[in-house]
Amino acid sequence: MVRVVVDAMGGDEPPEVVLEGIARALEADADLEVIVAGNEEVVVPFCAKHARAEALVTTECIEMGEHPTQAVRRKKDSSIVRGCRAVRAGEADAFFSAGSTGAILAAGTLVVGRTKGVSRAALACAMPGIDGHMTTFLDMGANADCTTDMIVQFARMGQAYSQVVLGVENPTVGLLNNGTEETKGSESALERHKALAEAAGVNFAGNCEGRDILTGSLDVIVTDGYTGNVAVKTVEGTAKFIVSALKAEAARSKRVAVGALMVKPALKGVAKLLSGDAYGGAALLGLKAPVLVGHGATNPEAIMNGTLAAARCVREDLCAKLAQAMSASQA
Repeated sequence: MVRVVVDAMGGDEPPEVVLEGIARALEADADLEVIVAGNEEVVVPFCAKHARAEALVTTECIEMGEHPTQAVRRKKDSSIVRGCRAVRAGEADAFFSAGSTGAILAAGTLVVGRTKGVSRAALACAMPGIDGHMTTFLDMGANADCTTDMIVQFARMGQAYSQVVLGVENPTVGLLNNGTEETKGSESALERHKALAEAAGVNFAGNCEGRDILTGSLDVIVTDGYTGNVAVKTVEGTAKFIVSALKAEAARSKRVAVGALMVKPALKGVAKLLSGDAYGGAALLGLKAPVLVGHGATNPEAIMNGTLAAARCVREDLCAKLAQAMSASQA
């Protein structure tokens, strides 16, 4: 059995949304056990109704607006901190939360711990591309300010993730920039380009642009967490806008409505891929155990997929393989 801690108090939605997602995950995976962390009145009744759910009663909750590191140090009985402690103690194999990204990063780093040689953990996910090609994209928001050395390390972690999770033999790496030319970008972008080009073990393909995130032309795209988060949120917002705009046009025209009805299943599939619900969240690469972060504005499907993704990371021994791949690339 794989044991995953899920934070019932994380996210912008009520705990009931998280609990429904956990129930779906348990139904989908017969070899999964979930430790549900949260307030007693939330987790105890739920776990009493599910044989493979165990309550981890906590008395505190870290809110989205709190200072991440301060909150983690002050609220030691929060669902995020207690969940990560359970992983560190070996009582669980992985942790998933749709709560504060900063707090999850802080707890993951301070409690679970970083892999030897990793300076900062990074948020990564596999973005959908043309012809089904998946591109590993990082950092999605864990580190707003990044040194050049951190970007190079992200590239190595991204390559390892692409190899282990997506099965890419020799992943290509692109640096997100405002142009593909080697001389394009800010001073920091030029410095990052030079470092990536000279880095041992990095299959650097040069600069890339925002549109390349979804073209599938690269296996890995790296950037700092500030830029990465803006880029990902833009993609998600674009998907919602397209669906909303088509609905509005369909309401104005019967002809458009008929056409929209015919392509509705396809559009739903595309919107789902771009929304992030299909993969449930992002993985914090560089930690000793799997820690996954979901969207704050979550739903049961995303919670289910995030929980199942955490279980897959455990079964695939992702953290150990990433550590081994990174060690080999830097040797």
